[in-house]
Formats: sequence, structure tokens, C-alpha cells
Amino acid sequence: MPRLSGLLALFTAAFAAVLTKLLPAGLLPELSGALGVPQARAGLLVTGYALASAVAAIPLTAALRGLPRRTVLMAAITAFAAFNAVSALSSGFVLTLGSRVLAGVADGVMWSMLAGYAARMVPEEWRGRAIALVLAGITVAMSVGLPLGAALASAVGWRAAFAALSVVAVLLLLWVRRSVPPFPGEPAARRMPVRRVAALPGVRVVLATTLVVLLGHQAVYTYLAPLSARAGLPHAGVALLVFGAATPVGIWLAGLVSDRPGLGGPRAVLLGCLAGLGLAMAVLGLLGGGALALLAAVAVWGCAFGGAPTALQTSLVASSGPGGAEVATAMQATVYNLGIALGSLLGGLVLAGPGAAALPWAALPLFVLALALVGAGRTERVEDAGPAQGFTDASPGAGRG
Repeated sequence: MPRLSGLLALFTAAFAAVLTKLLPAGLLPELSGALGVPQARAGLLVTGYALASAVAAIPLTAALRGLPRRTVLMAAITAFAAFNAVSALSSGFVLTLGSRVLAGVADGVMWSMLAGYAARMVPEEWRGRAIALVLAGITVAMSVGLPLGAALASAVGWRAAFAALSVVAVLLLLWVRRSVPPFPGEPAARRMPVRRVAALPGVRVVLATTLVVLLGHQAVYTYLAPLSARAGLPHAGVALLVFGAATPVGIWLAGLVSDRPGLGGPRAVLLGCLAGLGLAMAVLGLLGGGALALLAAVAVWGCAFGGAPTALQTSLVASSGPGGAEVATAMQATVYNLGIALGSLLGGLVLAGPGAAALPWAALPLFVLALALVGAGRTERVEDAGPAQGFTDASPGAGRG
């Protein structure tokens, strides 16, 4: 793959961002004791980060569009290094929360750039695989990074885990400077206004689908433990392991098919993923009382959910074009965080009411709705809104200097 080292640097940026966001969730007892606050209040270290990312993504991305792209990316990584170091050294809750909120702002800026940057670094026929490679950083962070971070915190303390993230960010800065091309910012005359990006038919379809998919996914995934208990499993660890192992398979397949128009491209991938999610929920609802059926459904669910973000991002980049990709991705980051929050709330309400057995049946109509949204968007061709000419600047010397 062209510019593999640069794409791996972006993969590492995605890995570091997700790990920075989620690490406190596994360390709440330690953080609570060290900072002198209840665990419920310590949970704001995760919530504050996510809210800051969601709020900052669109306005900051729009404001920074004219600046050199590698400079903005490196500034976001520098913020991760600095604010993770503050978290490692802080002994007060307010200072720690402030550092987390500011790191969340940097997260919102970074996530608006990663997919578009990856797409610009390779020829068009490699675009889906490049985006899939970068987004794989999310899966690796969740399946490998979080357990390693928790193990490090258990062995030498939670401060060491945040310090390690800071060191990773410093090393990543050097890697990005060496391997990621310095693309220029967008000239004012070429910048597509935010409201015009939001009005693009393909962008609307992708954003609506993203929201609905995250609502359905998070409503069930957040409460995988009670679903596992219903199936007779002692805890959710086995189901989470199966989900995590299946996700990279979906990412790989999505990247492969997305770059082959003869196989249907991103739209076919997305329809297949949504059908897989719906099938998994139906199996969980009908047969989820048995351990084998639950694990089989979770494997299909993990594979389908792994492929969905790649198809959505590839479609979004093509739909928005070179003048609007970063703003569109920033909108998706906001929608993504909103979907996580509302999905968890929906699942909690279902669990408190009808119970765990009803969770898959609450999510299934949402995946059917997502299928309908993508199906109804056929004439809008969400993945084919015109060639993203600004994303094919991938000749050996492009962007260097």
C-alpha cells in the first residue's frame, strides 16, 4: 500500500486518541481514591472528554481549515502529550477534569482529519483500504490497548498509564513529521460552507445512518454483561473477546470490497453490514438465552460493526468531496458521540423496564431503519457523489518539500 508508514502513523493517532478517551473508564476506583471524589463523579473524566470532543469538532474544524494540515495534526498530538502528562501529575479533580476536557477538544480536531488525510495520501483505488487501516486503530485500542493500559496501571499505578500515553504522543509527533505528507490548507475560495456540506444529500444519508447505527449498537453493547448472564455466562469477558476478534475481520473485508466497484463498493458494504447487525439482533432476541447462540450472534455483530465505520467514512469522504470532507467528518464525530450517549440511555431504560431479553428487540428496528435510509438513498449515490479530486494527490513526490 502506498505511503504505508504515514498511514500507520495515522493508525497510531487513532489508537492513542481512543485509548486516551476510554482509559479512565477502567480505572475509576483508582482515580476516585487518588482524587478524593466518588466514582460517579470520577466518571465525568470520560463524559467531559466525550462532550468536549463533540462540541469542539465542527467549529474548530471549520476555523482551522485554512492552516497546513500536518501542522494542525501535530498540534492536536502535542495537546494529547501535554494533557495526558497533566493527568499523570495532577493530584486534584478539577485540574484533572480540565486536562481531560482540553484533550477532548484536541480529539474533536483530530478525528475530523484522519479519514480525509488517509484518503489524500493514496490513489483513489486504495482509498477504502487506507481508511480501513487508519480506523483499525480504534479496534486495536479497545481490544489490546485498554487491557494493556489496565495491566500497566495495576502493576505500577494509574499515573504511569497516562504518562505512557504522553510518551506515545511525543514519539508519534516525530513519526508524523517524518512520514505524513504536509498537505496545504484549503484556500478560502475552495472552502465549502458548513451549512452547504450538511445539505449535501449523501452527507445527510451518512450522518443519519451513523446516528441510527450507534443508537442501536450502543443500546445493546453497553449492557452485554446482563445479556451474557441471561445466557448462563459468568461474565461478559468471553463475549467481549469474541466481539473484539470478529471486528478486524469486518474492517479488512470492508476495506477490500470498498475499493472494488464491481463488488458494489462502499454502499454494498454498508448494506451488508446493516443486514448483519439486524441478523445478529434477531438471533440474540430469539436464541440469546443459550451461550453458543449468543456467542455466534456476537461474532456476526462484531464483524458487521467492524465494517460499518469504514463504509460510512469512505462514503462520507466521497459524498462531501475535497472541499468538505473534514467538516463532514467533524459532523460525523459529533453525531457519533451523540449516538453513544443516547444509545446507552436507551439501553438503560430498556434494561430497567422489560429487561435484558428486550435489548436486541429494541435495537433491531433501528438497524432496519438504517437499511431503509441507505436503500432510499440509492438515487443520491452516497458513495459516488463525484470523484474527490483533492484526495488523489498520491504520486511519490506529492506533498513533499
